[in-house]
Amino acid sequence: MQKALFLDRDGTVNVEKNYLWRPEEFELLPGILDLVRAARERGYAVVVCTNQSGIARGYYTEADYRRLTEHMLGIFEAAGCPLQGVYHCPELSGPRRKPAPGMFLQAAEELGLDMPASLSLGDKVRDAEAGHAAGVGRNYLLGTEAVESPAVTGVVRTPADLIPLL
Repeated sequence: MQKALFLDRDGTVNVEKNYLWRPEEFELLPGILDLVRAARERGYAVVVCTNQSGIARGYYTEADYRRLTEHMLGIFEAAGCPLQGVYHCPELSGPRRKPAPGMFLQAAEELGLDMPASLSLGDKVRDAEAGHAAGVGRNYLLGTEAVESPAVTGVVRTPADLIPLL
């Protein structure tokens, strides 16, 4: 079984832009390529789990989401640090929508992941709650202030700040 680094997308992999679906508006957060590269070098599978309620709300289509995802995958591939999986939940509620653990559990089953040896990074408490509920060993948030939640292991300022914690 392989350990994994689970990443939220909007606000963690890329700059938060409400209901982002246009590839030309996709902008990586500083340090995310360094983090993914370091995780891959240390034997982690890197998996993105992202709520995408804009689909259910009618702001963009599943095809729009897929185009943006292909664009994102291409960026990581070109940088020499490909992602092992991208899971999304287009619904407004349900067992796959964070803070529920469904996307994490699906990735664990499909990719054979060692959840206690894994870690997650997101920008919202619900990201850490989903990882915690799925059995991810350590769940971090991007931010500047401590968060009081049993699901949150710690807070880092940038994605690259997580590298020493891998």
